[in-house]
Amino acid sequence: MRSLRRGVAVGIVVGALALSACAPALPPTVVPDSGAVVGWSGALTSFNAAANPTAANLDIAAATRGSFGAIVDGDFVADPTFGVVEIVSDDPFTVRYDLAEPSWSDDIPVDAADLALGWAAAAGLLDEEPPEEAASAFEVDEFARAIEVTFPAPTIGWQSEVTAAVPAHVVGGAAFDLDDPMEAKQAVLQALLSGDAAATAELAEAWRTGFAVAEDGAFAADAALSSGPYLVGAVEALEGGQRISLLPNPTYAGAAMPQLAEVSLVPPGDDPVSALDGTLDIATLPASAALREPVQELERRDYVLQSAHDGTMWALVLSPDGVFSNRAARAAFLRTVPADDMVAAGAGPWAESYTKTTSMVSAPGSRAWDIVTEDSGFTEAIGTPADDAAIDRAEAGVADRARVCVLFDSRSSFAKGAFRALRTAAAEGGWSVADCGTDDPRAARSKNGWDAVIERIPVPESPAEIAAQWGTDGASSLTGTGSADRDERIATLERTVDVYEAREVLASIEATIVDAALARPLAMAPRIVLSAPSVTGVALRSGDDAPLLSTITQWTPVG
Repeated sequence: MRSLRRGVAVGIVVGALALSACAPALPPTVVPDSGAVVGWSGALTSFNAAANPTAANLDIAAATRGSFGAIVDGDFVADPTFGVVEIVSDDPFTVRYDLAEPSWSDDIPVDAADLALGWAAAAGLLDEEPPEEAASAFEVDEFARAIEVTFPAPTIGWQSEVTAAVPAHVVGGAAFDLDDPMEAKQAVLQALLSGDAAATAELAEAWRTGFAVAEDGAFAADAALSSGPYLVGAVEALEGGQRISLLPNPTYAGAAMPQLAEVSLVPPGDDPVSALDGTLDIATLPASAALREPVQELERRDYVLQSAHDGTMWALVLSPDGVFSNRAARAAFLRTVPADDMVAAGAGPWAESYTKTTSMVSAPGSRAWDIVTEDSGFTEAIGTPADDAAIDRAEAGVADRARVCVLFDSRSSFAKGAFRALRTAAAEGGWSVADCGTDDPRAARSKNGWDAVIERIPVPESPAEIAAQWGTDGASSLTGTGSADRDERIATLERTVDVYEAREVLASIEATIVDAALARPLAMAPRIVLSAPSVTGVALRSGDDAPLLSTITQWTPVG
């Protein structure tokens, strides 16, 4: 296997297509000489985010890779300028992934070979330990711009199961030592269609390792090819991070076009708020109480503050043992939980940025959350305080001043504030809430002795993630329990391809959690972004793997 072509500069590699004299004109939407400097944490380590899905790699991929669509607020939003995905057969379940006419930034078309490589990755064939054979199979249509994938069963993620994460002609060229891009594409297709294990292993090696970014910022020129609105022009290693230059992709023809001539991602430094008053145009900020006042001062000068949830929630989860060994006791305690007070005490001056939630398996802002909230029975079962909390507790068979050991991370200001509010409210109902805070909650949670835990939990985004948290044998079980009924509903959700039916199944899963009185969701944890008046259209996408750069084409220079 040959290496991908390396850039000649050490530490900085410039996209030749974007900067060369013979490069095509930039899109007419780009404002000449415009730019934005973004305080950005993380390190770009690979241009193949599918193989190396770190937060930074996913963020860069959002700006540099086209796709059939994206998950926005829980729903798939298609991008027909990239292509169309449709079910062509129910039995066997077959999906057609049909490209429009996107291209890579070297003018090589994105085609069936790129999709076939994406299929192989999704099927696990490019993993270090691949399965003996793929569960699904694919066919290539005669025009070489589409593939049809036959799955062993219907799958809820069918619209985003296959995409073109990296250029097949680059992978094929490196794997089989080929210079001609179309010949390399054909070699990729032949290897995968024939099931040639040795050839597929060569592809896998190039797939996993050929798109790396070195610690000094050097990378192979071919690794940075883009099918999205921007391409990476340079990476420079700096103290405390990297400087990454994003430039408009001249060959991009999507619906949302770039407007800024350059976006520079730089380390935010120790004081990003002060930097916004000088060197930065955009920065994401922690919800720190100390920052609220200086942020407000900038807001008075037309800086724009926005927040969105980060895909995690704060929740109170009960152990179904000890004092909470019966459902009535759990429900009585959850009805005493002062969710609003806990969020206010935990979040402090940033409380308005914490979106309240009543679901453990869906996120606010999504249509699924609306249906789940309506159908789960939350309000009636555990969401409404009893007329008399002490009587409610006694009727559940729990003695007055029953001790409840509440575990939480003592290093978290949110958890500490939320605990104080919980203890005060629970005392009024005759519960004796004990402070079991620790600086190692993960270790404490694995042991016996705690009754409840205030913790930050990822909102599950797939049936597999729901099963991990709430299934009988869940690898990340929140309570150590499950039910056959819930397991079956989760399995049904995995097989449900209609979005409306899927929402109803999701609500039924939530209903089993509510009925068992196992947890009380509180609020979604926020991401916060502040932007200077020099650029508008900056937005965060809730729960997204790339919350900031996924909206980069909306950024508009001012002045």
